Amino acid sequence: MRIVPVALLAATAVVAAGCGTASGAKGKTTVVAAFYPLAFAAEQIGGTKVDVENLTPPGSEPHDIELTPGDVARIQRADVLLYLSHGFQPAVEQAVGDAGGKRVDVLAGLGFKRGVGDEAGKSDPHVWLDPVLFARVVKRIGAALAEPARAKALAGRVLSLDGDYRSGLAHCARRDFVTSHAAFGYLAARYGLHQIPITGIDPESEPSPQRLRTLIALVRREHVTTVFFERLVSPRLAETVARDAGAKAAVLDPIEGLTPSEQAHGFTYLTLMRQNLRELRSALGCR
Repeated sequence: MRIVPVALLAATAVVAAGCGTASGAKGKTTVVAAFYPLAFAAEQIGGTKVDVENLTPPGSEPHDIELTPGDVARIQRADVLLYLSHGFQPAVEQAVGDAGGKRVDVLAGLGFKRGVGDEAGKSDPHVWLDPVLFARVVKRIGAALAEPARAKALAGRVLSLDGDYRSGLAHCARRDFVTSHAAFGYLAARYGLHQIPITGIDPESEPSPQRLRTLIALVRREHVTTVFFERLVSPRLAETVARDAGAKAAVLDPIEGLTPSEQAHGFTYLTLMRQNLRELRSALGCR
């Protein structure tokens, strides 16, 4: 993963200084969001008063993004910058240091899950997959945009997901589910499930052959019906585990970004979370 060097940031500051006022078109507040869930929340809360720019293009995996000089210029001239700390997007975190507008680390003050074993010391940033935690993030974004009422309304819609998940996952034949990477720890903890990841918090990590053999044996032994993969990274490992264990492979979306197809069909964070619930209910034999 290439992180934009300090020299490039300094050079781009000159570009940004010559790009006009900080506010967007027709006096709108310019909001730069590091990746999709933050852009979604800003658009819903800000409405016609904001011009939201997502640093992570559709179809791109946000952990891996490389910032162009234009991206750095947008960060520096934004009225509001929404990002995640704790190493989720190192390139963005480095660029944040020179940002001139209001910088909002949406993870500040939230309790974190910590990695174990080979990932000891890492923090799990995937809080948006827990509706209760994401509702808190939504309210923080609302405060940054001076729109607490609209944020409260969106937080209510997000929290309605919590009720759906609680009732939908209350009576299931199984509680274990296998995922391509460890993005669903907060969701699992909230609803009494057990996530078994093929790779760790970082989706680019590669499991050892022994780890794969152990997972395949576990899937067989526990009669796991489904191994989940995600759309924005290669499904190769998940499909291998599923094939060798006699299970099927299906999508469980970590909602780190939309594919171009999802964007074209009007999918949102809310619709994808409900789609995830349907997939989990099917895989876990819920009634």
